[in-house]
Amino acid sequence: MTTKIPQPPGIPLLGNIFDVDPSNTWVSLQKLWEKYGEIFKITVLGHQIVFVGSVALCEELCDEKRFRKFVGGPIIEIRNAVHASLFTAFADEPIWDVHHRILAPRLTPNAIADHFVEVRDCAAELTAKWRGMSPGSVVPAIGELNRLDLETTTLCFYGRKLNNFTGPEHPMIKAMDGSTGEAMKRPTRPKLMNWLFYQSRFQQDCKAMRQYAAECLEYRKTHPTDRKDMLYTMMNAKDPETGKSLDEQQIIDEIVTMPIGSSTAPCVIATAIYYMLQNPSCITKAREEIDSVVGEGEFTHDHLDNLPYCAGIVRETLRLSAAAPGFNIEPLPETKGPVMIGGGKYQIPAKQTVIIVLHGVNRDPAVFAEPEAFKPERMMGDAFESLPQGAKKWFGNGKRVCIGRHYAWMWNLVTLVTLLKDVDFEMNDSGYQLRQDGWFNLRPVGFEIKVQPRAQ
Repeated sequence: MTTKIPQPPGIPLLGNIFDVDPSNTWVSLQKLWEKYGEIFKITVLGHQIVFVGSVALCEELCDEKRFRKFVGGPIIEIRNAVHASLFTAFADEPIWDVHHRILAPRLTPNAIADHFVEVRDCAAELTAKWRGMSPGSVVPAIGELNRLDLETTTLCFYGRKLNNFTGPEHPMIKAMDGSTGEAMKRPTRPKLMNWLFYQSRFQQDCKAMRQYAAECLEYRKTHPTDRKDMLYTMMNAKDPETGKSLDEQQIIDEIVTMPIGSSTAPCVIATAIYYMLQNPSCITKAREEIDSVVGEGEFTHDHLDNLPYCAGIVRETLRLSAAAPGFNIEPLPETKGPVMIGGGKYQIPAKQTVIIVLHGVNRDPAVFAEPEAFKPERMMGDAFESLPQGAKKWFGNGKRVCIGRHYAWMWNLVTLVTLLKDVDFEMNDSGYQLRQDGWFNLRPVGFEIKVQPRAQ
């Protein structure tokens, strides 16, 4: 006997359309997880979606012998900007394999290590800006880190300095937010409404992102270089199996895709600042480690493996922030339904979309004692290694795992260390409590910090 998957009461025809706020979808799903637990479902305009929020079910659904990534909903909508890119290609589109074989060698840990100095120096530019401001100056955490993320990604992958730490925010940042936000909302509306009222703005944002990419490509053409970076690979490498290369529009697709993917990283560090300020002993421990390992000398890539507490802060923030809030799964197409999950406890159709809600998975009380507590120690050494694989899915899973995960990890760790090493920060509003929103990421809302040079 299977257990019925819980569902909030709906209304005729529209189903549960009012149970999910399209302006803050992931927070709505967090609330449903808090009410219903490890699995629940909703129906919107006749379409059923199942959500999972436990480590055990997440791990089961990540078995690629039974399930695969589902490309649908908002991911289909963002294809308007990036077409069949590494992030958005359907499972049966062979172009994904071609792009992956061409680009993956530039994103291995060893290849990413070549960009350490650029990542470090960009982070140091931000802290130099902060240290040069009047003591106690107030900055928006996510806004400043978004600038750093785009600056670093554009330099490391495309060899171009935007110099975007001051002055108006680069149009790419606003366009990414606008396009991904609209992509999340479009599946919840009738197509005619999207076309009549929202299509123009969506197209403008998609065009602005592609304009950023075209400018990166044109800059490389007019400023030849010996750099063997991601853009060089996009422009020159051939797939070792088919001999195919990327055409110019495909290059633009992938140039746009990388910053969309990396936009979760500033969410992680902004949220890490919040949790550290809520737990000041973590700042003390991290700085003791940094001062012992890095000291007054130059911060180098060799130091990274010797900063386990700082790494624990990043992992614990990945857990609690769910900065990349979830991913979509479906049974393999040859599956004959129904599909049993949870050791036969639950039953889903063979063509069912399932969304992993990482806010719930990462707070599973069966795995994490005091799941809401910020404890970097649980993400270090044997404690981290002994966690189930289903508790470590911050970057997705399997074949379609985030291709930029090694870059994101280095960016997060280097940025965290640089901030702690160089500056002091405190909440502008001492009573602030974490609020999140976002689209393809989850970020802190209204979180401002006061910054000044670190007291020695």
